[in-house]
Amino acid sequence: MPSTRTRRGASRGAPMLRLRIGFVLIAMVLSFFGARLVQLQGVDPGSYAAMAAAEGAVRVPLVAERGDILDRNGIPLADSIKGKVVFADPSLTAEHAPEIARILSDRLSIDYFKTLTALRGRKEGSRYEYVARRVPSTLATDTVDELEEDGYRGIGLDDDPIRDYPAGDVAANLIGYMGTDEPLGGFERTFDKQLAGTDGEATWQSNSRRSIRIPLRDSTITEPHDGAPLRTTIDRDLQWFTQKVLAQAVEQYRAESGAAAVLDTRTGEVLALADVPTFDANKPGEADEDDLGSRAMNDTYEPGSVEKVLTVASLIDAGKAFPRQKFKVPGSLPRQDRVIGDWFDHGMIRLTLAGIIAKSSNIGTVLAADAFSPAQLVSYLQEFGLGQKTDVGVRGETPGILTPGDVMTSQTKDRVAFGQSLSVNVLQMAAAVNTVANGGVRVSPSLISGSAVTDDGVTVGTDVATRTRVVSQKAAHDTARMMEKVVDPEDGVAPGAQVPGYLVAGKTGTAQRVNPETGTYDGSTTVSFGGFAPADDARFTVYVVIHAPKVEGGGGSITGPVFSRIMGYVLGRYGVEPSGGRPSRLPVEW
Repeated sequence: MPSTRTRRGASRGAPMLRLRIGFVLIAMVLSFFGARLVQLQGVDPGSYAAMAAAEGAVRVPLVAERGDILDRNGIPLADSIKGKVVFADPSLTAEHAPEIARILSDRLSIDYFKTLTALRGRKEGSRYEYVARRVPSTLATDTVDELEEDGYRGIGLDDDPIRDYPAGDVAANLIGYMGTDEPLGGFERTFDKQLAGTDGEATWQSNSRRSIRIPLRDSTITEPHDGAPLRTTIDRDLQWFTQKVLAQAVEQYRAESGAAAVLDTRTGEVLALADVPTFDANKPGEADEDDLGSRAMNDTYEPGSVEKVLTVASLIDAGKAFPRQKFKVPGSLPRQDRVIGDWFDHGMIRLTLAGIIAKSSNIGTVLAADAFSPAQLVSYLQEFGLGQKTDVGVRGETPGILTPGDVMTSQTKDRVAFGQSLSVNVLQMAAAVNTVANGGVRVSPSLISGSAVTDDGVTVGTDVATRTRVVSQKAAHDTARMMEKVVDPEDGVAPGAQVPGYLVAGKTGTAQRVNPETGTYDGSTTVSFGGFAPADDARFTVYVVIHAPKVEGGGGSITGPVFSRIMGYVLGRYGVEPSGGRPSRLPVEW
């Protein structure tokens, strides 16, 4: 039988053992929590964010602000103003979704059923659903306030800039417009990568009220990078004036459409490129679909007699003609498959080459162009830029057609020489006329100041503009002197194109229009006028085109006065003084 002393020792040792075991267990638990804490805060913080997300954290895009589109002077043609995105937390809105959807659809003019779906959650467990994008700030705030006053929770707001076009329809055909989430036309689409920037992202927990969040960690916010601005060569005020004058002419002559281009002669920068009809870029949904693009760049037409200055300049450059060269011009000219006539009735007349331009004689131009083979004429016209895109950054630009079927026959050459049986776009033809104005050097036109890369990877802009000598300076000078006779009140067909106080060189154009469905002439015409001033020291080139006017008249009577108003405005706006030169005295008859 154990002694009393032994039993008492065992009794005293039992509590000590239990205490030691307890300390060990506590140490183990503390070690576990310590290791877990190290893991969460140091070794694997991503796991913490993931667990938080599982507990209701929301990932929200932080919208980058779109870059402005600017005119040449830094004035916005497109910018972003404050707006809001309205979002919902379905865990809080689902219970009263019908009532909330009614208020939101009424106040924000959005679809009730799509809103109802968002409020109930488009996917299970969703804590963030878009309800409406790009809502004006005041309207969005007032709407959410109303919901909160009615006791509804779970609707919040976040920044969501609204695209705005301060000048409405000014240059809209070039600038384009935005849809809800993507660019749908013009520079907005062509340079979207540059303008859009990069959205960021924030991870946060909602406490059920708008914009009240509990950040998980600083590292859960990725800041957005705003888009870069795009500076154009457009002069906003000049563009507005050009559109206004052009629109008045289209209305006055009950025409189908019109376009006009204004170029800085020396740099090729496009100061204005107008289309009529146009649209308000803030309300593209209200416009006719045909008016949303740029007819000046995307539509083709036969240029008519404006092309004659290219033919004549080329002949002079090749040494095959000169301004005082004499021609006997019959009243009609049988050629191969047809008889060529003039726009005016006459018998045999005696015209100089200058007179052929002043009177705009088709027959005289064909006789002069007989000195060229078809290949020679094609080669020169290609150097002027015909039959190829200008590549200024406008999507859908047409290259036009210089040689139908890739071969120019002698019959086709006759018609091309005076501006038919080929097609051009407005800027392409303006740049060709500008070559004569610029002393025979073609400067590729530019719509972007500096340089920018299109979404297709093409670099465009004034920094990459090219200069190519097409004809000699003498050939360009001689052609310009002949073009002065076009606006001469005694000898020319377009005295209405004169600009008081300035020497003007220009050329009229009247061409039959082709029905795109039948491929035949439809009886209507395209009238045009292209020219430059001061004629002896050119600073600006203006080219005006009006399609299908419903009145009698040609390029001189219809587009000549439009040219005069636009040219007079741009000369005054840029402070160009009259050169003081003497008018051309070239004879038109002999």
